[in-house]
Amino acid sequence: MSTDNTPQGIKNARPLSPHLQIYARQITSVLSILHRLMGIALSLGTVFLVYWLSAAAYGPEAFGRAQEFMGSWFGQLVLLGMTFALFYHLANGVRHLFWDAGIGFELPMLRATGIIVVVSSLGLTALTWIVAYLRAGIL
Repeated sequence: MSTDNTPQGIKNARPLSPHLQIYARQITSVLSILHRLMGIALSLGTVFLVYWLSAAAYGPEAFGRAQEFMGSWFGQLVLLGMTFALFYHLANGVRHLFWDAGIGFELPMLRATGIIVVVSSLGLTALTWIVAYLRAGIL
């Protein structure tokens, strides 16, 4: 006797819920996941910004330590990641604003705007760092 409320001899005919192993990765799904990850990265990266600002408020010694950390390879890597996350989240947010207006849902447009988001994020990140290094006299 079955305990799952289905008549004997009848298997559950409901389809299994699809999951990430079944779906083929598409640019829209990858960019959506990346958008969420960049939002999390920005939230976590805010800790570094708060640390830097509070160090400035605590005086020259604390600020010097913060500047030393931000100038280290790890600090520079965090700042680079934050810069990319900011520009990616911004560009994809603008893309979402167009979607909210009902614009850009055609498949070719979805792919094109996805590529534009990634390329513009990389370009703006590179431009920002080049300008920053030029102004600092490092390049």
